[in-house]
Amino acid sequence: MSSYTPQTDLPLERSRLVGMILGGVSYGIYLLLTVQALIALMQRPRHGQKIANNRRTLICYTLITFALGTISLAGNIKYTEMIWIDLRDAPGGPVALIENVMHYRINFMAICCGYITEWLMQALLLYRCFVIWNWERYVTIPMLAIYIGMIAVAIVVLVHAGTGVLFYSISATLAYLAFQVAHTILYTILVAKRLFSMRGQMKQALGEYDSSTYDTIIFMVVESAMAYSLFIIIYIVAFAVHSNPLSTLCFLSILQVQGITQLFIIIRVARGRAVTHDWSTRITAAAPTALAFAGTTSIPAEGTNVGQVARPEQDINESYAALAKAAEANV
Repeated sequence: MSSYTPQTDLPLERSRLVGMILGGVSYGIYLLLTVQALIALMQRPRHGQKIANNRRTLICYTLITFALGTISLAGNIKYTEMIWIDLRDAPGGPVALIENVMHYRINFMAICCGYITEWLMQALLLYRCFVIWNWERYVTIPMLAIYIGMIAVAIVVLVHAGTGVLFYSISATLAYLAFQVAHTILYTILVAKRLFSMRGQMKQALGEYDSSTYDTIIFMVVESAMAYSLFIIIYIVAFAVHSNPLSTLCFLSILQVQGITQLFIIIRVARGRAVTHDWSTRITAAAPTALAFAGTTSIPAEGTNVGQVARPEQDINESYAALAKAAEANV
């Protein structure tokens, strides 16, 4: 049987085929989660209120990113068909077609759709981070700088790709992937730090406060970012060492992996919002008791700073406002 083995780069061909299979499987998961997210976002609250405007925005976001991701996958599927069926007698065979993907406009279209989808997904992370941090400048400026740098480098990659050069020889791709990792990791650190701080304030204000809600959100954000960051780091290493088979394998699934991690957050928060509302109602109902009790105390002693006495109530109100912003940003 070995005599029938063609003299070609079989690992690269296998990676393209296996990558498309894995891309199809991940797209199926992405499709399922998209449907679940839309159902969760379109459900009306229990008390009959209208669907919040932020949910309408997320519905549009989910549909747009899914449409772009579908176009990107369709382009990759069509070109895979061309490799082994339509153009199987092309000079150099399937290997040359895999290496010279940028010679065909269908691949450029797929990459453009994929990059635009990634920008939108990163923009959602950016917005969540800004809302949770109340648009603080020392947070917004560096995050915006990284985001703008990521888009600028991506445009450079697309310009080079449009000339028909070898995609795996475009060095700017490494910088683009590095910007994505930096943006995702920094987002995770900032959001986790903010939530830890909010949890500490609530514990300080309410002695018997149950912090499980904050812990769940923190774990959810970290787990989602970890899965995507690990996948993209593997892609970076493969691209840096010029392992084209592994790079091809990662490239064909990276968009779906990013979409899946974000949809997990949208679905879990959208479905758990009623629980969060009930939990907030219970805590809010308990808070006035403590404040009323504090208000029945005697007049502060001479020399006591009245602002310090009133500070716990202010801290609680600020914590509730921050919690509401965090919930709105995630849903």
